[in-house]
Amino acid sequence: MLFIADYGAGNLRSVQKAFDFLGVRAMVSSDPCKLAGCSKVVLPGVGAFGQAIETLNRSGFSEAILEHVDKGGQLLGICLGMQLLLSDSEEMGAYRGLNLVPGRVLHFRSETDKIPQIGWNSVDQQKESVLFRGVADHAFFYFVHSFYCEPHSTDAIAATTWYAGKNFCSAIEKNGIFAVQFHPEKSSDAGLQVLKNFAEC
Repeated sequence: MLFIADYGAGNLRSVQKAFDFLGVRAMVSSDPCKLAGCSKVVLPGVGAFGQAIETLNRSGFSEAILEHVDKGGQLLGICLGMQLLLSDSEEMGAYRGLNLVPGRVLHFRSETDKIPQIGWNSVDQQKESVLFRGVADHAFFYFVHSFYCEPHSTDAIAATTWYAGKNFCSAIEKNGIFAVQFHPEKSSDAGLQVLKNFAEC
């Protein structure tokens, strides 16, 4: 059973519907106690980092997710869910994240490109990754975000994307921890393949 964490950060049902379409059993729940019985956890999210991490901490999801990973369970962060996996964020202040992937969440700064990035952009694979099996390099995925992840180590970076004058980390794979900045549930066949790969790995 795949667990989708409901911590009030949105886009849960679209993720669940994508897994339903793939024939993958996925449970959406706001009860972190139910997470313990699942081998795979999805942390989606749309919204502000500070409010999201406070909710995770207050609800018990932070502790449950850290324990899940510590026991060897697999985790997929999507969009804000990816950012929450890092050490800290500068979004509207300074906040500590889950620190599962050491690194920072930074704001795009550009005089030429619109912020937030909204729309399709190519994803350039940096290493062989479970997430991108059967997905062409430079495939396009759908993004909606103003902040980006900067892991301290390039070893965690599975893919990058060019925007606002920089190659930012758009996918992570590290010791059973997976994350994508784009929305696979809104990214047509390529996005569905990413979700399928996570469900089957």
